[in-house]
Amino acid sequence: MGSLESLWHDITAWLPHVQLAHFLIVSAVLFALGIYGIVTRKNAILVLMGVELVLNSANINFIAFARYGAGNLDGQVAAIFVIILAAAEAAVALAIVLNMYHRFQTVNVDEVSSLKE
Repeated sequence: MGSLESLWHDITAWLPHVQLAHFLIVSAVLFALGIYGIVTRKNAILVLMGVELVLNSANINFIAFARYGAGNLDGQVAAIFVIILAAAEAAVALAIVLNMYHRFQTVNVDEVSSLKE
């Protein structure tokens, strides 16, 4: 059991040293991956996953600046609103994708010219 405690101590020893720059780097990587997914993917589900990555990167920025900035709860409140927005967006977008598949038998966004026929 002693080795497990020392392993836990070694893993968590670096946590107090995490700064704002670390969160911004993770957020920038997530944002870049999300934009890449939005621009390069043809499948509507994968495009939606890219949008979710972009929204999550914004959440990381909100929380990080709230923690290392003024220290108030504005970032957490904004992040909760973004999470609510992402849930609503996912529900509406999934309904659109299901409707698109029902009408055109595909979820590739480049094969569907319009939803009106």
